[in-house]
Amino acid sequence: MQSNITGGEDSPGGAALPEDHRVPRWSLTMAFWGMTSAMIWLYIGQAASSAVGPMNTLIAMVLTVATYGIINAMLARRAIETGETVSLFSNRVFGSSGSAVAALLFGVTALYFATFEGSLMSIALQQYFGGDIKIWYLVIIVVSVPLVAGGVQNWLDRLNGILLPFYVLGLAAILIASTVKRGYPDGWLSAPAPPDLPLPGWLQAYLIFMGAWVMMMYTFDFARHGRRNDADFHAKVTFGWVFYAVCFIVAGLCGIYLTSSWDHGNSEAAIISAILSSLGGVGLFVFLISQIRIQSANFFSASGNLERFVEQITGKATPRLLWVVLVGVGCYLFMLTNVVSYLTKALAWQGVFITSWVIIALAWLIVTGRKPHGSEDNAPAGKLSWPVLAWIIASAFGIALVEQKSSLKVSLLAPLITVAATLLLYVPWILQRRKVAPVRAPEAAGPDIFAQPEKVVE
Repeated sequence: MQSNITGGEDSPGGAALPEDHRVPRWSLTMAFWGMTSAMIWLYIGQAASSAVGPMNTLIAMVLTVATYGIINAMLARRAIETGETVSLFSNRVFGSSGSAVAALLFGVTALYFATFEGSLMSIALQQYFGGDIKIWYLVIIVVSVPLVAGGVQNWLDRLNGILLPFYVLGLAAILIASTVKRGYPDGWLSAPAPPDLPLPGWLQAYLIFMGAWVMMMYTFDFARHGRRNDADFHAKVTFGWVFYAVCFIVAGLCGIYLTSSWDHGNSEAAIISAILSSLGGVGLFVFLISQIRIQSANFFSASGNLERFVEQITGKATPRLLWVVLVGVGCYLFMLTNVVSYLTKALAWQGVFITSWVIIALAWLIVTGRKPHGSEDNAPAGKLSWPVLAWIIASAFGIALVEQKSSLKVSLLAPLITVAATLLLYVPWILQRRKVAPVRAPEAAGPDIFAQPEKVVE
């Protein structure tokens, strides 16, 4: 039986997705590669460049692609082999309480990303057409919700595939138009780094890119839909180094080039202003195409994981459509506030939590030998297992480092220090447990993020 990434049948109760419910190679690739067009990749590249200089940023980009490629290849292979969701995998690693926390964390982070990208779309529309920004916020939400509800989602992977060449050609046209209008920006890649950086520039930029480790969770929830005989391709291309080379290096360099050509500052809206200044209405069209593609993934992940969290807490299932609408309402309410002022801080906190989750997940996979059914290494069934405590303690320590004011260097190094603290707290425990833990069956988790009501075959 074939099913597509966004609308197929799934196994009951959110259990592991069986092989005959997986999707073809390019269907999954096009669904996930919708994320390549997120404006966050252009913005994070130019933001890092403005902080540490373009050459330091380029070095960090290469190191980041290598890191993301290795980690996501491991997680993708695990998800493809087992068909587990983030929640089901977290249930195995952290126990039931950790599974619920992981679903909540992933859902809220995806909601924030949807708010960020939706806000940028609204700003672009206001800059081009004028009008009240609150009206454009509402327009974006009204357009976004149907893309992940009802029958539209059954062809969303095809939509992403169709829009991809338009985005690529459009971005190339924007770069060409910018060069024609403004000339080639001399020194855009060789500008000197700011003086007196608290850390080596390449390391500081690398730490900035660590803020997007939530992509590891996106990888897991999407990769489970891949077929086992496509695992090598997905580990390298769909979720691996090829994907991140496009996101961090190609898109990041485009962001640096555009903001070097146009004097629009270094704010989140600088990229939008550069795009509109370069190609006007066509630039707006390309920008909206890029955001439609990424918003589909954001809304899917936010609604599915928040639904899963509530079901794990209450034991009661709720309609999927309800959560899609609630995510839309939540995005609109966040947009009405000065979202960037606290969104950055919230994402920094969540980034610490997610970094710790990723490190524990990797340690578990390495120690257990990445066995598909390593039930003897499951977390204990108690309400608050040591993996959850290790996760919370390491994350709280990392947040304290981010918030302390005595040392900027320590604050910047918080993600790496969190990694070390997590390893120190978790690895001895899992090594000891592997020697003594009895075998027990894995526990179930909440519903699949892409689950749909079963279709009646006549």
